[in-house]
Amino acid sequence: MAPDTSKWLFLDNQLCFKLYSASKALTSAYNPLLKSLDLTYPQYLAMMVLWEKDDISVSGIGERLNLDSGTLSPLLKKLEAKNILVRKHSEMDERMVTIKLTQKGHDLKKKVLKVPTQMICKIDMNEKEIVDLSKKLDVLLANLI
Repeated sequence: MAPDTSKWLFLDNQLCFKLYSASKALTSAYNPLLKSLDLTYPQYLAMMVLWEKDDISVSGIGERLNLDSGTLSPLLKKLEAKNILVRKHSEMDERMVTIKLTQKGHDLKKKVLKVPTQMICKIDMNEKEIVDLSKKLDVLLANLI
């Protein structure tokens, strides 16, 4: 007799659904913290890439965030309109656009420093639990791509 695999069709047994639900909840938890800084969650992610490495190409940001330029360009245009960054076309290749933070963009980093601490309090996990979960998610992601 073949093993009964129908249990894997129950929603509560689906890892993908738990990850999807957790991702939505985690992103929603960021929203009130970022709203006071006039950032959306995707803008926050782009800013983290820029705080790690300023003066980077749009494609470089897209690679780090797993986003295509069609999604990323409007987001960057909105940040430019807020005077947080500047977009500059390469003189050698007009298709290449680099992003550089303005002083306001650098100053924003100081204001955002409280966000990770506030999120750690919200998720109520200690540092070891967070690091362990992050490592497991890294393995999962690496196995899927």
